[in-house]
Amino acid sequence: RSLLPHSHYTTDTTSREENKKIIESLYGLSVDIKKIRRLKEWVLFQDVAYVKETATILQEMGANEATIASILERWPEAILRSPAEINSQRALWQLVCQNEKQLIKLIEQFPESFFTTEFHENQRANILFFQELGLRNNIITRFLTSAPSIFYNPVEKNKHTIKTLQRSYLSLGGSNANMKIWILKLLSQNPFILLNTSTVVQENLEFLQKNDFTNHEVLQLLSKLKGFIFQLTPTSMQKSMVFSKNVFKCSDQELKQLVLKCPALLYYSVPILEERLEGFLKEGISIEQIRETPMVLELTTQIVQYRIKKLSASGYNVRSGSLETLNGTKKDFEVTCGKIQSKKERPMFNPVAPINTED
Repeated sequence: RSLLPHSHYTTDTTSREENKKIIESLYGLSVDIKKIRRLKEWVLFQDVAYVKETATILQEMGANEATIASILERWPEAILRSPAEINSQRALWQLVCQNEKQLIKLIEQFPESFFTTEFHENQRANILFFQELGLRNNIITRFLTSAPSIFYNPVEKNKHTIKTLQRSYLSLGGSNANMKIWILKLLSQNPFILLNTSTVVQENLEFLQKNDFTNHEVLQLLSKLKGFIFQLTPTSMQKSMVFSKNVFKCSDQELKQLVLKCPALLYYSVPILEERLEGFLKEGISIEQIRETPMVLELTTQIVQYRIKKLSASGYNVRSGSLETLNGTKKDFEVTCGKIQSKKERPMFNPVAPINTED
């Protein structure tokens, strides 16, 4: 999926012929032309391309023939970037990469992010801003590859969003001393909050306050939701809360406590919550059990089915026990299973107890 329009390239291939020079150059680099024809055929019809020049720059960075072929097969638009554009990106990414070995590895994994050169000046300004903010270079490289669109914003927009978050944190009772750590953690968990407007941030925080969450509780939710709250709307949150209140037959105060325990009740849409609840009910688990341990709703139906089956094989019946055993990461769950299994296998007698030798 490309984030960029290709307005300055023609994608009409109906009445034109492939550029033989491009084809020959790609063959010379052992690139699978069939793959390009299948995925991005229009690239082969361009009048101007920089196949050899692109390969030379990648080679200078330490890429071998197989790596170069892999990059060009996955993102053939790379050959449409001029050597000057590629070298500018190279210098830019070197601001946050440890060395060229790491850089070439990132390019091979995320060629689209590297060869998106249209926003070069915005990318540079944002990299410098993130460094000033205190984000470590390894976090910035993760952003460049997994959330490149945040670098396409003008730096002023990102600065404005960060200032709004800082103001919100202080207004909710956060301290100046902890603000920097809080902001950096929030960004590290979910950089996409920068794609939202400051109005969205404000509206969502006000919605929570209107629903009687204290400032301290709102801060709690922001940390637990890892910034995803800024991708929601008051309308979607309201629908999810009304649905949960009806399902669990609870008061507003009780609902608030459930949301604090399990922010997924706020974050997931009604159809997702319905599907997950139905999955539990089909397994013979009651609404009351879910209400006691709402965090299980953060798990997909498939994960729940797998975990119930595995616990069952270990002799644990979740229908009559606590749902706490289902919770946690994959690693947490495996540890829980191991404990249940070892308890089951433990002998009922003590093999080292003295034998009664009475006559």
